[in-house]
Amino acid sequence: MAGVDMRKIYNFYPIEPAPSPDDLPTGGDLYYECTECSGVVSSVTHIKAACACGNLSGHGGQTTVKDPAKVRVVRGKLK
Repeated sequence: MAGVDMRKIYNFYPIEPAPSPDDLPTGGDLYYECTECSGVVSSVTHIKAACACGNLSGHGGQTTVKDPAKVRVVRGKLK
């Protein structure tokens, strides 16, 4: 996995109101930020990606979340 710092490419803004951890939305401009390690992974990542602590991982258009309570949904805008 490439260690790409998404914050160098995008500005992230929290989704308001915050969605329920039981029903996390997905979309091309939506990202999941791990509140444990601050890693950011696309909600529909097509490349192999994961946060440092392993709470978020994905590839092939799907992202797996181990503990949804430790996820903040953010919208990414190119810098």
